[in-house]
Amino acid sequence: MSTQVIVLNGGSSSGKTGISRCLQAVLPDPWLAISVDTMVEAMPAAKEIIDFGADGSVIVGPAFMQLQDAWTAGVAAMVHAGARIIIDDVFLGGAASQQRWQKALDGLDVLWVGVRCDSEVAAGREIARGDRARGMAASQAELAHRDVQYDLEVDTTRTESIVCARTIAAYLDR
Repeated sequence: MSTQVIVLNGGSSSGKTGISRCLQAVLPDPWLAISVDTMVEAMPAAKEIIDFGADGSVIVGPAFMQLQDAWTAGVAAMVHAGARIIIDDVFLGGAASQQRWQKALDGLDVLWVGVRCDSEVAAGREIARGDRARGMAASQAELAHRDVQYDLEVDTTRTESIVCARTIAAYLDR
């Protein structure tokens, strides 16, 4: 297996984190799982950096973009140092977000995976989680995929994370 990075992109509550954990269990080598949620949690709680609207919208400022650039460079550095990494992200900027990662991961073997989920199902998961602004899942369900190019897509609407992970692992083995 030559793939060094697996990028899982999908809206909030689409199942990326579950797939990421399952991938760690089914892939033969150890992989680090890194989530955009971890980056956001590490940032100062300042509305000028990132703000979550009552409708589930996410507004980011210039400081967020600067910190995000440092984050992506750091993730790439870990891969260059020998770690295999699963990235769990939400491409709020669609293709522009993918291009940011493509630039940071240039020269690395990357598998791009779209994680789709029906917006109503994702909204139900969002309510059950209780840690997201209502409306985030529905607003991101399609936005995250706008003009993004994938090697593979999975849909968690009716498919368990472990099945999606096995599909991704089988794709890597081909």
